[in-house]
Amino acid sequence: MSYVRLRQICLVARQLEPVVSDIAAIMGLKVCYRDGNVAKYGLENALLPIGTTLLEVVAPIQDGTAAGRFLDKTGGRGGYMAIFACDDPDARGRNAESLGVRVADVIDHAPYHGVQLHPRDCRAAFIEFNHTQGSDDILGPYPPAGPDWQQAIRTDVTKALIGVEMQSPDPERLATHWGKIIGVDARQSGEGVPEIALVNCRFRFSKGTSDMMSGLTLRVGDVAAMLEAARARGYAVTDRSFMLGGVKFDLLV
Repeated sequence: MSYVRLRQICLVARQLEPVVSDIAAIMGLKVCYRDGNVAKYGLENALLPIGTTLLEVVAPIQDGTAAGRFLDKTGGRGGYMAIFACDDPDARGRNAESLGVRVADVIDHAPYHGVQLHPRDCRAAFIEFNHTQGSDDILGPYPPAGPDWQQAIRTDVTKALIGVEMQSPDPERLATHWGKIIGVDARQSGEGVPEIALVNCRFRFSKGTSDMMSGLTLRVGDVAAMLEAARARGYAVTDRSFMLGGVKFDLLV
């Protein structure tokens, strides 16, 4: 059966700390894994499950990395990568190439197989499609998050990651482009905003000065308590959101 769902969002920081510990403390999350394999890309990382979706933070540990160049280009603003679980990453990679989007890397570590697309062609962020044998169960194995990632799920403070906010000078065009890559048509929301609706998340595209993944929407148990936790750690807070790791976290109950 053909399917696609959001599996993971990746943010990039100059250093993992205090970003990772602040995310864990403010959002009531737990690190499930630190993947030594990313060192070959000049990175270190940490992953935290938000329900069955993973939030990853990567940081460069050497000069000349793609992540470091991203930070330099964006001034630390914007999410780095949107990662989708699907039935056939190679087929989605071929579809992307037919749209003029280059494949940047193929990761083949059985039972995991991933196809990463070039961020310059995707615009706004990297897109990756992956599949793990046995992972059609959303709580099944997912090697990038470690052998027992499910045991780190905490939902008493943060319930789920339900939305990704994208910005662009031409949001309709970016939405159409991402929809063609992902294989889900972009449509107008009830508020007249272009969006891509997946089974577990909505990508919303709004007007902005540049193409970027600008925010994440969380369903939480107590908005006021989370905002106070963010404020206590020195982050900029509005009535329903705070900034952390280069993106805005919007909170809903």
